[in-house]
Amino acid sequence: MAKLEVRNLRKVFGELEAVKDASFEVSEKETLCLLGPSGCGKTTTLRMIAGLETPTSGEVYIDGVLVNDVPPQKRGIGLVFQDFAVFTHMNVFDNIAFGLQIRNVPKGKIEAKVDEIARLLDLQNVLFKRAKGLSLSEIQRVAIGRSLAVDPKVLLLDEPLSNVDARTRDRMRAELKEIQADIGITTVYVTHDQLEAMTLADRIAVMNEGLIDHLGTPNEIYEQPKTLFVARFIGSPSMNFIECHLTEKDGKPTLEADGFSIDASGLSESVKRQPIGSELTLGVRPEDSWLETEKRSAEAMRAEVQLIELLGSKSIYHLKIGRSPLLVKTYTAAGVEVGGTVWVALDKNKLHIFDKKTGGAMI
Repeated sequence: MAKLEVRNLRKVFGELEAVKDASFEVSEKETLCLLGPSGCGKTTTLRMIAGLETPTSGEVYIDGVLVNDVPPQKRGIGLVFQDFAVFTHMNVFDNIAFGLQIRNVPKGKIEAKVDEIARLLDLQNVLFKRAKGLSLSEIQRVAIGRSLAVDPKVLLLDEPLSNVDARTRDRMRAELKEIQADIGITTVYVTHDQLEAMTLADRIAVMNEGLIDHLGTPNEIYEQPKTLFVARFIGSPSMNFIECHLTEKDGKPTLEADGFSIDASGLSESVKRQPIGSELTLGVRPEDSWLETEKRSAEAMRAEVQLIELLGSKSIYHLKIGRSPLLVKTYTAAGVEVGGTVWVALDKNKLHIFDKKTGGAMI
């Protein structure tokens, strides 16, 4: 097992700066997810780590050794592609053994290693079955097994679940989690799917336009997003955003929005220090709000119900406060109907405030 270090990686294709400045470390046995939308630079970053792309600038270290000039096959990297790239005309044994065979490893050692990998990945019963007849789950395990057979220091996975249906993806995601727990190898996992990242990663690097906006644990990314982009990208349904400005009411700092205001005196000092009139963005997750059919708290806000998505014991309520739309995800409330009026209370301990101009988080 090895530690991976990426320092100030940058990649330019003509006039396109695909990766602007990526830096992170992955500890031994840790799984780091590079998460972001298409075109954000995550796959290009992975390819530079693997040696398939040459960095315009920056450095990649594996186990403390600079590998920028080391060819891919000598970096100690195991790579699993989006399409798995399994040899369908070969059986499972030969697929797993392929990397060892081209390295002229003795036959006895190959057989022992393939047996070890097959037991680890539950492939014993299909070892001599052609890959063409395997299920997607089995093909995935074969692709991982072929990478593991050569004892890589670092395992790289590039969107391995993006081409399968939702039900299969759920099952394969659980299997990947179990495999990673069993093998304990240093892993970088590229995905655009926030659920995969939140489920599989020890830490997540959220990428946006070639930069890492936020690097942290899944809980940190969700609870304390550092930018508007991260807050918008993480969470389903997405966080609510309401444009507001800082004012003063009855001697107290107040967030003023269309249709309501919030006492800001209990919020962070960074918010209260802003000049009166500062333009801000208030963020609140749908699950950090609740409904009242009658106004029971002083700060509850009157809202019109526009749509209700029934999810069983919980529902997503599409509301409008003034001109501001608001989603609330909470327990299904009796007597609440489309076109009706409700009162909304926000959990003030879980509000997020962002600078409208920079997009940076203030709390």
